[in-house]
Amino acid sequence: MAQRTKAIRGMHDILPEQTGLWQYLEGTLSKVLCSYGYGEIRMPILEVTELFKRSVGEVTDIVEKEMYTFADRNNESLTLRPEGTASCVRAAEENGLLFNQIQRLWYCGPMFRYERPQKGRYRQFHQLGVEAFGMAGPDIDAEQILISARFWQELGLSEHVKLQLNSIGTKECRARYNVALVEFLGARVDQLDADSQERLKKNPLRILDSKSPETQALLDEAPVLADFIDEESRDHLEQLCGILDANGVQYELNTRLVRGLDYYSKTVFEWVTDALGAQGTVCAGGRYDGLVEQLGGKPTPAVGFALGMERLILLLENISMPVNTKPVIDLYCIAFGYEEKKAQMVLAEKLRKLYPDLVIVMHCGEGSFKNQLKKADKSGARFALVMGEDELANNVVALKPLRERSEQERFATNDLVAIAARIAN
Repeated sequence: MAQRTKAIRGMHDILPEQTGLWQYLEGTLSKVLCSYGYGEIRMPILEVTELFKRSVGEVTDIVEKEMYTFADRNNESLTLRPEGTASCVRAAEENGLLFNQIQRLWYCGPMFRYERPQKGRYRQFHQLGVEAFGMAGPDIDAEQILISARFWQELGLSEHVKLQLNSIGTKECRARYNVALVEFLGARVDQLDADSQERLKKNPLRILDSKSPETQALLDEAPVLADFIDEESRDHLEQLCGILDANGVQYELNTRLVRGLDYYSKTVFEWVTDALGAQGTVCAGGRYDGLVEQLGGKPTPAVGFALGMERLILLLENISMPVNTKPVIDLYCIAFGYEEKKAQMVLAEKLRKLYPDLVIVMHCGEGSFKNQLKKADKSGARFALVMGEDELANNVVALKPLRERSEQERFATNDLVAIAARIAN
């Protein structure tokens, strides 16, 4: 027997019993975004590798260790997108959506990173991203945080997530802080964990994200990024906080929050939960005013965030949220013989055309009446629509209730309104 082909490690199938919850989540999020005036954009999953090197940063873990990169037949280096912001900027700039314009965009789809697979972290994962271009003030930062807060309200997750907020200032602010941080930690390098020792050489700010308790304790004595922030960035954060306060959005100012991508500036934020163990961040983002210019466009202020769909699915499952994601079948159609089945399928199509909200399943294949009725009951259908030789001869169809104690009824096959009315009762 031939050996089975299996899915790639860290890349999972989403099965029919799971897709209902995914559709519920995607539908809820897209409805909220539409209500705020955001339009959907769809980008390719493959981009030239240089796009991510220039945007994410060559000394980040993503570029150095995690990207799926290969040469195509023209020997051009291509990469499966590890995140969506750079692709969105590329698409918007290439298609003339940015210069002297305001854009509110969102997208949803698979991303790819070669990481050690674990619960809530996969090699193919899905993100919903939200980006806004052309607005420099704290009001658009606040709008995006309010959008994310609205997500949690609509999903029933508000009590399970907390907002952390910070400003990392401008590139010049961070350069000054980097000097002070490296000077402080360089004299204490033997007290750092192995990852932080490596980051000290390449990207010192990422040490602030260290999960090591010893490193975090050492950072208690280190210079603080907030002391190096320029006045404009301070005012921006203060005004942002004022809008959040006015809207009743609770947050924690976390001076060690820096995010892991090089393109961020000023506002950064994360929504975190303690319901998922180590994978506690479910949504994160911030301002990236320099990225469009960095990728060849005109200077354009921008802000965005992304949320991990798999982690939100886990969170919804962990809190046992009662979400009815399986469609209720209204009619399960049973027929005996070729002519009967042909007439039954014609009737089903007429009902679908007139009443598109009805969920109608046709029994295909053979089976006795008892066997077909068992399958109808197992499907969870509310009614069985039965057509046998007698029904065909008399141009009628039998409607048998499966979830209520009432008698089977007969209807003329051309009386679609009466059949639909009975189902609706």
